[in-house]
Amino acid sequence: MEYITAFVTGGLICAAVQILLDRTKMMPGRVMVLLVCSGAVLGFAGLYKPFQEMAGSGASVPLLGFGNLLWQGVREAVDEHGLLGVFMGGFTASAAGIAAALIFGYIASFVFDPKMKK
Repeated sequence: MEYITAFVTGGLICAAVQILLDRTKMMPGRVMVLLVCSGAVLGFAGLYKPFQEMAGSGASVPLLGFGNLLWQGVREAVDEHGLLGVFMGGFTASAAGIAAALIFGYIASFVFDPKMKK
């Protein structure tokens, strides 16, 4: 049952994003930022954790999960370092994921020989 809930939740998030892209003039970059910010706001409001427990990996994998991860990092860094934590918490919490994306993206560029579209 968990897998079905995760699958459905991830699908609903993707469907909502597709509707935003089709029905509005929002560009993909803005929709991605909206998802990350929504995850951070849901984490701040204390709503993301219950949502993630209900939805499972369907809520933790998309950009909503990244926004929540940034929020958690900022919250922990502020508790530890005070106001300075606002600037360093998100970077500390997400550094491994960002580094992996950069490294694997670089490796993929050698494997797949990307070309610029005109």
